[in-house]
Amino acid sequence: MSETRDVIIVGGGHNGLVAAFYLAKAGFKPLVLERRAQVGGAAITEEFHPGFRCSTLAHNTGPLRADIVRDMQLEKHGLKLTTPDVSTVSLLPDGRSLVLYSDAKKAAQEIAAWSQKDAASYLEFGAALGKIGKVMGEALALAPPDIDSPSSGDLWGMLKTGRSLRKLGKKDLYRVLRWAPMAVADLASEFFDSEPLRATIAARGIFGTFLGPWSAGSALVLMLRAAADATPAGSVQFPAGGAGAITQAMAAAAKQAGAEIRTNAYIAEIRVKDGVATGVVLASGEEISARAVVSNADPKRTLMRLVDPSHLSPDFLQRIKNYRSVGTVAKINLALSALPEFTALKAKGDGNLLRSRIQISPEIDYLERAFDESKYGNFSRQPYLEITFPSLADPSLAPAGQHVMSIYMQYAPYKLKDGDWEGQRAVLGETVVNTIAQYAPNLPQSILEGQIITPKDLEETYGLTGGHIFHGELALDQFFTMRPLLDWARYQTPIERLYLCGSGTHPGTGLTGGSGANAAREIAKALKK
Repeated sequence: MSETRDVIIVGGGHNGLVAAFYLAKAGFKPLVLERRAQVGGAAITEEFHPGFRCSTLAHNTGPLRADIVRDMQLEKHGLKLTTPDVSTVSLLPDGRSLVLYSDAKKAAQEIAAWSQKDAASYLEFGAALGKIGKVMGEALALAPPDIDSPSSGDLWGMLKTGRSLRKLGKKDLYRVLRWAPMAVADLASEFFDSEPLRATIAARGIFGTFLGPWSAGSALVLMLRAAADATPAGSVQFPAGGAGAITQAMAAAAKQAGAEIRTNAYIAEIRVKDGVATGVVLASGEEISARAVVSNADPKRTLMRLVDPSHLSPDFLQRIKNYRSVGTVAKINLALSALPEFTALKAKGDGNLLRSRIQISPEIDYLERAFDESKYGNFSRQPYLEITFPSLADPSLAPAGQHVMSIYMQYAPYKLKDGDWEGQRAVLGETVVNTIAQYAPNLPQSILEGQIITPKDLEETYGLTGGHIFHGELALDQFFTMRPLLDWARYQTPIERLYLCGSGTHPGTGLTGGSGANAAREIAKALKK
């Protein structure tokens, strides 16, 4: 006999858990169904080699929206975040390194060794990003307005945003309008002369996207990130216990608020009758009815796989089919017998540098060449890499004296020109290790085991269509009122009482919780009518 629930949430990723919490606080009793053995989606901690645990996918927060952390009382549920003094270390092939501190003035002092002009510009750029980011942050916390028939709430939100924009002043308002469609390489070059600094900042505008530094609109990605963190190159936070500690705390908060969570609950189909979502069918054959279904899966998976396409118009199906969600990121996790010795950091004599985020992105053209290869179906042979050593902040992640190395690799296109990812998996791993070995020659001898996660794995194991870590490209035509599609940016779908709450909705900027919180607010309003 089918049971009936208030709300079913498909997928226990971080946005699904945030949505469950806020819907429970609004008086509903959501049921979260997660197909894997643990909640978390892309924010999970798993053992990949005996004694070695790692943030399998996401190894840095968005950062989380402060109001969500406060509302969910995540610290009371065990979340402990560590923010190192050094945010980013950029390595150069000639043995030098650029060190950027979380504190802007300390970062400027380091930059002054490269360029006095750039040191002053860094402070100016950071201040501008801070002002612009604050306004964008306010807009990202709102649901996109209904363009054709804006409600009084929409009009009030737009009015508040408009006032905030005017308060920026003419110079910064002009910057908002001008910067968003720019290539991030052009934006970085307007402020800075030294190539390592340009590339380090530009990398923030292309991370996780199918964009190169010279791609139009890549500056928008940098601006979106500034809404949560105005540091020009971005900061880094390490949760004790890995990224899974974030979603475990969220799950505990959601349960305390009144939500129920089931794992190993694979949803085969979202049931629709007469254009209305009525519940779900599990792979086991169990049927669960609900007043509403909220999907934390990406838009394509939800509307092209979990829903029978016959319930959608041909025009809508064509539009969602063209929604761009082709991933370019691979993840490599290494179990190490000892820390690698980076040539560029030996002279610094500061072990704290390894507690930061380490980038291999020495110049703009290096990043663009890496992107060029992916455009033609090849993974980059000299890739852009982001590296962390989470076991330095949390020794419990590895045996005593040994360490975990977490590596984002870009670019690795979902579709390869030659062969498939199963055949190229080992070559990808070798490429990443060999690239790092140019900067840390002893790395290969320190590797005990490696885990290589390709874009295909991101789709098949973790449910990310196309292997896209943001559930869809962050671009001007897939942003705000057009995320995921124009006319469908308010968390609703053409199927009544079927909603979206994942990163494929506004604001969709990664591990912040913004999409889940915004969606829950709008869904609660709709269900209470």
